[in-house]
This record gives sequence, C-alpha cells and structure tokens, in this order.
Amino acid sequence: MEIVDKLLSHSRLALSKAITAVENEYDDAVKIMTEIYPHTGNAYVIGITGPPGAGKSTLTDKLAKEYRKRGKTVGIVAIDPTSPYSGGAILGDRIRMMDLMADEGIFVRSMATRGSLGGLSQKAGDAVKLMDAYGMDVIIVETVGVGQSEVDIVKTADTTMVVVIPGMGDDIQAIKAGILEIGDLFTINKADREGTDKLNIEIEMMLELNPEHVGWRPPINRTIASKGEGIEAVVDSIEAHKAYLIDSGKLSDIRKKRIKNEVEAMLNDRVNRYIDKEVIQTQGFDDLVVKMQSREIEPYSVVDDIVGKVLK
Repeated sequence: MEIVDKLLSHSRLALSKAITAVENEYDDAVKIMTEIYPHTGNAYVIGITGPPGAGKSTLTDKLAKEYRKRGKTVGIVAIDPTSPYSGGAILGDRIRMMDLMADEGIFVRSMATRGSLGGLSQKAGDAVKLMDAYGMDVIIVETVGVGQSEVDIVKTADTTMVVVIPGMGDDIQAIKAGILEIGDLFTINKADREGTDKLNIEIEMMLELNPEHVGWRPPINRTIASKGEGIEAVVDSIEAHKAYLIDSGKLSDIRKKRIKNEVEAMLNDRVNRYIDKEVIQTQGFDDLVVKMQSREIEPYSVVDDIVGKVLK
C-alpha cells in the first residue's frame, strides 16, 4: 500500500492519515495494520497515568523535550475523555502541547476514549504500533486520569508512571488499590506545594506493603513540571527501569502478555459486534424481551440458548 510505504519512509502526513484510518475504521484500516505489523516492536512505550489535575500533560511535554535533548524521537498518544452526549472530545492535550508541533522529531496525536472504561481507547494501541513502525524511539501514552480504571495503561506500556500531587485531601486516595500495583515509578508533581513530604512518606509506606515489585523498587521522584524542575531525574528513572527489564528478561514477558491481551480484546470485539448485529438488533430478540418482561420466560435460559446457537 502506498500509505504504508510512505509511513515507513518517515512521512508524517502518512502517519497522520494512517492513524485516522484506524481510529475511524476505514476500509483499509485492517490492511494498514497488517502490513506495518512486521515493522513494530522497536519503540519503548511509556504510560503516564494519575488523577485529573496532576499535571500529566505538562509533564509529558517536558519529558518529550528531555528525550529530544538525548537524541531520541518521540511519539505522544494523548487520550482525552469522550462526551457521552455528542461522542466528541475536547482534545485539550493537543492544545497544551502546541509548542512541540514544530519539532520534526516529535509527533503528537490526541485520541478520544470512545467509551473505553479504562480511559484508554483500544485504538490507542494501534496508534502506538503505527508510531513504532514509523520509527519513533520512545512513545508516551498519556491517559485521561479517571481513577482506578486507569489500570488499562499497563496493557499498553513497557514502563508505567503514576503521577500524583499533594494537597488533594486524602492524598493516598489517588494511588490506592489498582493504581499502586501498576506503578513502575511514581512522580510527585507540583512538589512545591504543602504536603509533598507527607505524600512521599505515604507512598513509601504503601510500597513497603506491596509484594508486586520483586527485584525492582519503584523510585519516587519530585517535579515541578511547569518550571521544568526534576524532569531529568524522571527520565533517568525510566531508563533505569528499562535497563532492569532488559537485563532481567522481563521486557520480553511484558510484551508477550501485551500481545495476548491485544488478541483477546480483538476477539471480544469481533464476537460482541457479531452478537450485536446477528442477535441483539433483530426482531426475534425484541420478541424475547417482551416475553421476559411479562415473565413468560427468564433471561438465564434465553442466554444459554443464544450462546448455544452462536457457538455451535
């Protein structure tokens, strides 16, 4: 395909068009992904998550610039929440990162969650692969920050960074159950605020109780992203984690699990679409709903019958 050839030749326009095709499920989307797949698996993927207002976008901006100083090309997938009413997204992250657009070594793409409960659109994984095939060295995926459902990021990233800020009342609320386990490193942003030391101690205490990170102790960095302070230390920590994963052989395990998760998600999506089209959106199903409403039949046997027919 011409668009794939151009993408592999480092055409930013082709990359943009390819992501649009995949995001909107154009007819050639599957063919594009099929052809670029052998060229993926080279980029290092960093996931950035945390509560809303933690300064993830500003931090992402500064991290990209730091990586550029170190001679790396950077792709950014910024996930924005989708309106449940219009289906649209503000795509504010792209607005906040406007100054990165002039750098040919950085490519920023905002994407909507499109109803994904984990705050991470399934299409984001495809965008990562396209940027990977294009030749980006580092790809940063920044999530919307919707609480504990943010664990989705771990399915896409090699290294996951949890960003928190002091002064949110119950500080530890932001990083408990779910979020804590996925953090390969923690960044306390807006560290000039009161309560930074207290938050740092609380994270340390929770890490002591967490058995998940055997062999790797997640570092806690402090940043004031708006002033560019502490950014180098964060990148150093990411690189240290990357080295640990490579040396221990765990990077291969992470990527194997990622492929398994991707195929599982694709299978679920394909089956759900089939059931929606061939079962839910039929007159026969509407008739069954009427019978269930009048209690002539119950839903359990209906589901058994449908599954039996679909899987026969």
